[in-house]
Amino acid sequence: MPLNNSTPAQYVLILIDLVESQGHDRGKLLLGTTLAETGVMAIGARVGDSDFTQLVTNAFSLTRDPALGLKLGLRLNLSAHAVLGQTFMTCRDLTEVMDVFLNYYHVLSPALEIEFETRDERCFITTLSRPDELGLLFSCELMYGGIINTVQGLLNKPDLEMRLELPYPPPAHAELYTRIFGDDIHFNCQHQRISFDQSLMATELPSSNPALRSLYEQECARLLTDLEKNSVAEQSLQLLRKLEGQYPQMPQLAQMLNFSARTYRRKLEQEQQSYQELLDQVRAEHATRHLKNTNLPLSTIAYIVGFNDASNFRRAYTRWTGNSPRDVRAGS
Repeated sequence: MPLNNSTPAQYVLILIDLVESQGHDRGKLLLGTTLAETGVMAIGARVGDSDFTQLVTNAFSLTRDPALGLKLGLRLNLSAHAVLGQTFMTCRDLTEVMDVFLNYYHVLSPALEIEFETRDERCFITTLSRPDELGLLFSCELMYGGIINTVQGLLNKPDLEMRLELPYPPPAHAELYTRIFGDDIHFNCQHQRISFDQSLMATELPSSNPALRSLYEQECARLLTDLEKNSVAEQSLQLLRKLEGQYPQMPQLAQMLNFSARTYRRKLEQEQQSYQELLDQVRAEHATRHLKNTNLPLSTIAYIVGFNDASNFRRAYTRWTGNSPRDVRAGS
């Protein structure tokens, strides 16, 4: 994986403060991370994903708090998003905020892939892929807690509610969801998304300052450029993850990345990769997500990832992952 998979340092500092505020020792929280050696004062602008994953694991062990992701998400206000949060505040309305967010959300989470759409007078933000190391529950709670807190702050509407659709059963702390998001919450869904009334998009922001937007947006673009110095293989993976059920042939993907098929193949060979290996990796990721988080029949999952026959899918999945679909679904 590319070295630029990382987490903003401000999120890490907020997590450390959250855990310490519950009376836990910082040294135990940092155990097993590079921060244990360098100290928090030398944290830099970003923290590697392996360190952040270890911090989250340690935080769960220390706090025993199943709602840790939700509580952390609710601390991710506009200032926590640093220059991207400042850019949000300069926008005229929520439509401009969404445009900025869709252009630069990888600054917050390079491994995240989302889709935005408007239909039936609602706006939907759907998660297509996310960092797997943090676990489904923590990742969802962190993201959606951060989204509702940020939008409430932008619109100065602390009572704003949103609809949640989540691909897991109600957790033990489900009553917190109702207090935070309202009553329109749905568990065991096929999709992972948050939505709100389309009319909010035209709401003018109290903090709007269009004269400064281009200044802050230039800095967002610079940060994104630094993060997107990815290998061709990683660019391919990011694109394939967005095309679930519509996987292109190699020449088509090469064209999407502005390469000829010949050049694309040569670049992958230089990175010791092949298109088929990348495609199989993404198909395995998509299939695993459905096996773990939905009750879809095996034949349906097989069809989604490009197989007309469930038995062929079963053999392929076992070859890709070393586990059978049945074992993965059973959680063994």
